[in-house]
Amino acid sequence: MDYPQILKDLKPGKDFFAGIDSDGCVFDTMELKQKEFFIPNGIKYFKLFPVSKIVRETWEFVNLYSVHRGVNRFPALVQVFELLAQRKEVVEAGVKLPDMQPLKEWISMENKLGNQSLRLFCEKNPDPALRTVLEWSEAINAEISKWLKGVRPFKNAMECIRKISDNADIIVVSQTPLEALEREWKEHEIDKFVKLIAGQEHGTKAEHIALGAKNKYPDDKILMIGDAPGDLNAAKHNNVLFYPVIPGKESESWEKLNNEAFDRFMEGSYKGYYENMLLDEFEKALPEIPPWIK
Repeated sequence: MDYPQILKDLKPGKDFFAGIDSDGCVFDTMELKQKEFFIPNGIKYFKLFPVSKIVRETWEFVNLYSVHRGVNRFPALVQVFELLAQRKEVVEAGVKLPDMQPLKEWISMENKLGNQSLRLFCEKNPDPALRTVLEWSEAINAEISKWLKGVRPFKNAMECIRKISDNADIIVVSQTPLEALEREWKEHEIDKFVKLIAGQEHGTKAEHIALGAKNKYPDDKILMIGDAPGDLNAAKHNNVLFYPVIPGKESESWEKLNNEAFDRFMEGSYKGYYENMLLDEFEKALPEIPPWIK
């Protein structure tokens, strides 16, 4: 299926456009997925049991509590192991970390960072290190599909999405696999409010906006809503507006968007001082330096 072409074929139905991230933004699933599926499988597949406590701390910082929050799982994995290699506890334990160079090389040449593209690459270019990464990633998807159900959207999110859909065309803009996104949005019957659910198969978040909205709506009528720096970067890349769902203050963020910020967006008073004020709070919530580095 030509996923990018699906985005290109989208036609405006309203004057405004909103791209909305999913994990950690609409659904309170980001911490669950990382802590219950990504990390346990990482410890198992990469044989990190002797330093599991350090792995958990490092992994959570990269994927949940830092400027790296929300990055695609494969670059995030590289970042985790780069930080682990610098930690004295790992060095002292004599734990052999996996070789991430083959993964780094694949990332540098692939623009659709998903299991399907990695699987195809591994079939043509057998590499034990990449095979382990693929097995880890496929195990995560299988377990999430089997076990992760019933996690509702953040308080105030559904009400706000209904309001947005009355005034703007919405697409989901995410790096989560499409199967999981469609299942979660349909489970809570909010898929009916969006024109399209775009996952990692459709390309990067910046590409979702570029193909689905750019040059179809004025830049100041395009709003990206997200909880991670990658969402902000996707908006900046396309010179469109951004609304941050602050990690730890998700319900309050959706309430503010519903009661105040989205109205400003439609009235044309969002860009500038108001957006910058929100971005300052967002950036303070996600540090760059790990807490174990004094």
